Amino acid sequence: MTNEAVDQENPLQQRMAEAETIREKVDEDGTRWTKVYFGGGAHLKNWLSQFIELKGEENVKMEEVDSTGFQCYEESGEKMYRVWVRDTNMK
Repeated sequence: MTNEAVDQENPLQQRMAEAETIREKVDEDGTRWTKVYFGGGAHLKNWLSQFIELKGEENVKMEEVDSTGFQCYEESGEKMYRVWVRDTNMK
């Protein structure tokens, strides 16, 4: 069976693989952001508070992610998020 066939049979696995490929983004102001967390619930709250403590609230932002296909999120009605940290390294 090819990788393409596996992806078609397991859309959740495909969505997780796609989520892993998203690591950086540049916003409309040219600011570079690095993804540091993907998920939700208590883990999200814990990680978010740590990132804010380390980097400052102005350097951390959250982005809601479509949870379609993630059964536990769909059943609970819980939302999924990406947490981004501003790249403050001067190059």
